[in-house]
Amino acid sequence: MTDQVTYIEELKQLLLRFKEERNWSQFHDAKNLAEAISIEAAELQELFLWKDSESVMKQIREDANFKCEVEDELADIIAFCINFANATDIDISTAIKSKVAKNAEKYPVKKARNTATKYTKL
Repeated sequence: MTDQVTYIEELKQLLLRFKEERNWSQFHDAKNLAEAISIEAAELQELFLWKDSESVMKQIREDANFKCEVEDELADIIAFCINFANATDIDISTAIKSKVAKNAEKYPVKKARNTATKYTKL
């Protein structure tokens, strides 16, 4: 693991440059990017299909090729999410902080600790 810190703004600019160099703005609208996020998430899920959680974690720890596939799919998902935020002028940090605050209200620690129950059933 590296000690280097990368900020979201750096990633936003990296992805903007990558897109602009290829003239891909025409493809990076909200609809297409939302679809791309879903498709890439499905590709990540496919790596886990028919495997139990324990064997997947073992494979990630012990199989460098598999871990690289997982990393690549995760990177695709995150990159498309950042591209989506760029295309829709959404500040990722603000959106996440806001959502965590909303979830803290829906899932108070006293009711939600150690349970995966949906907030409407707590």
